[in-house]
Amino acid sequence: MRHLRSHDPRGWALVAVAALSLAVSGAVLTPGTPARAGATLEERKLPMKFNWVACEPNCQGWVSAVGIVTSDSPREFDEFARGRDLAGTTVVLDSSGGSVNDSIALGRRFRDLALRTTVGTSVVIHTAHGDRGSVSPEAYCESMCVFLLLSGKTRYVPQQAHLRVHQIWMGDRADDAKAASYTAQDLMIVERDVGRLAKYTFDMGGSGDLLALSLSVPPWEELHELSPSELRLTNLITTDLVADVLPPTEAAAVPVAELAPKTVQDRFVSAPADPAVQPVKSTRTAEALVPTGGVATPAK
Repeated sequence: MRHLRSHDPRGWALVAVAALSLAVSGAVLTPGTPARAGATLEERKLPMKFNWVACEPNCQGWVSAVGIVTSDSPREFDEFARGRDLAGTTVVLDSSGGSVNDSIALGRRFRDLALRTTVGTSVVIHTAHGDRGSVSPEAYCESMCVFLLLSGKTRYVPQQAHLRVHQIWMGDRADDAKAASYTAQDLMIVERDVGRLAKYTFDMGGSGDLLALSLSVPPWEELHELSPSELRLTNLITTDLVADVLPPTEAAAVPVAELAPKTVQDRFVSAPADPAVQPVKSTRTAEALVPTGGVATPAK
């Protein structure tokens, strides 16, 4: 399967980008400042970053994951998790996809830690009772991000979130998939990784309907946004209670569903926040480097 497309109609990527932008280890976000993990669409185009979102004075935090899953993401998550007791905590995803195989590896790490998952953008708000981290439900989880969501032992999807799926495709030919040529080895790679994704889906408790919906959308068509009924059909949702995935004190003070969502336009910026970091185009193939007879270059 190729990964879901992002807002840009040309942004199909096989790799599901688990949108988890967790850039600052153990940081407590400052009042009124959006967590860098999901503040802008541009950050969702950068390699995935992990950040710990905490609040004051005494509430439990969560992991914010924003960006595209790359070959570095599993290792970077291991480094982020080292020294932290993350077992049973929640990952908040805002992502446009990423590498299929690396997303599978990252999702298995999440499951090994019995993490809970949801979709949203992390923010901190200032109240009379102190600074509180919260989650805006207006967020996107596309392509392989949807399969990262599936790795959660408990999974909550707010009504305002957008989950969109697409086929896996060769990364260097997804922009003009119909005109491109393919070798037998190319087909072998795609079929092999569809098989890997199918095993992962069933291991995580997903249904075959998720694979069927994703595999039915070719790269030259718009991403398919999963409806509320499809979210249940695919087993992506396991609970309707935000308190099951976010800290109880936080959920009681600021319910996710009651937060004012950002408009889609607010998610667009002209450039990444950090000009030193270059955006990464979502990988559209099962591997970052796909052999196609010789060795193909990764999608740019």
